[in-house]
Order: sequence, then C-alpha cells, then structure tokens
Amino acid sequence: MLSAIENLLILQDRDRKILRLKGEIGKIEPERKMMANKAAGALATFEAAKIRGRQIESERKRLELEVESKNQQIGKYSTQQLQTKKNEEYKALANEILNCKRCISDLEDQQLILMDQAEDVQKTVVEATKVATAAKQDMARLLTELSSREALLNKELRELESNRAHLASAVEESALARYERLLRQKGDNAVMGVDHCVCGGCHMKLPTQIVVTAKGQQELVACPNCGRLLYFHREMDMTVAD
Repeated sequence: MLSAIENLLILQDRDRKILRLKGEIGKIEPERKMMANKAAGALATFEAAKIRGRQIESERKRLELEVESKNQQIGKYSTQQLQTKKNEEYKALANEILNCKRCISDLEDQQLILMDQAEDVQKTVVEATKVATAAKQDMARLLTELSSREALLNKELRELESNRAHLASAVEESALARYERLLRQKGDNAVMGVDHCVCGGCHMKLPTQIVVTAKGQQELVACPNCGRLLYFHREMDMTVAD
C-alpha cells in the first residue's frame, strides 16, 4: 500500500477516535440540562401544589369570616325584631334573617367543596414532595456520574490529541492538506477503500481507470464523485457488484 495512504489511514483512525470522544463529551451538557429540567419540573409541581393549598386555606378562612358576619347580622336582625312593634318591619327583618341563613348554607356548601379540594391538594403535596426529593437525589447522583465520565473522556481526548501532530507530520504536506480539507467536509470518512469497484464513501461505481490506479498503489487517487481519497488492499474484492 502507498505509504501516504498508510499514514493517512493511521491518522484517520486517530481522528475517528477523537471525533467519537468529542461527540460523547458534547452529549454531556445536554444531559445535565435535561436532568436539571426534570428536577425543576418536579419542584415546580411541588411549589404549585403548595400555592394551591395556601389559596384554598385563604379561601376557607374568607368563607368562615363571611359565615361569622352573616351570623352577626342574624343576631342584629333578631334583636331588632324584638324591639320593633311594626308588623311590616318584623316581616322585613324576618326576610333578611332568612336571606342570611340561605347565604350561610351556600357558604357552608362552598366550605365543604374546599375541604375536599384541600384533602386532594394535600395528597398531591405529599406525592410531589416524594417526586421532587427523588428527582433532586437522582440529579445529584447522575451529575456526579456525568462529571466523572466527562473527566475520563477529556483525559482520553487529551492523550489522543497529544501526539496527533506527530502522526500528521508523517504525511506528505500536499496529501495532508487534501485529507484535512476532506475531514472538514466529509467527517471521519476522508480515506475510503475500493470494493467491488465502488467508492466506500459515496458508494458510487468508479470508472475503470480510477480502480486500476487505486489498485496500482503508486499515487493518490480520488473518487470523481465525492472527492474522497481511495485505497485498495488485496483483501478487497474487485469484482463488480451486481
């Protein structure tokens, strides 16, 4: 095999590992955000339940004050009934007392509804507390695991990148420039094999002369379709695929 291709394949293998590690490292921050969002969502549910509980309690107290006020009005009207000597005034006060009692009945019905709601909300608060606590604990554990994994990946990446320049220096300058350009454009499949007279990168059928040149292993040859550098070794099948 052409020495330039051999050196490029070694460099490409290194770059593939580097890109793989960078990809894994790149996934860590989104994972952190996802866990933080999950914990924040659980906490928001918990806080919303607490707020709803306080609202219900506030409404319940307001209703109690209204009931108390209506009872005070009933007492006032009852006193006035005892003091009045006019039949019409007596009936009017009786009607006011009746209205107050109806209002109290409605208020008490609302209180019963609020009591049921308060019970449901309390159950929600208890469950939300468990979920929020679990989410916080899971986040702390997973963040620790992610940080450890990130540190290991970064260490491995530094080790791989530390002597990449040495590997690249073994490649002839013009060939390296072509490879670096393809690496930016095509990713980690810049140098591909020829198999069944097809480019291993774009999978397009290659002209006979390109195949012959690649097989000769005397010069760098590129796929006319995608521009990738091509190589051949004896384990590859040169039979044209059906």
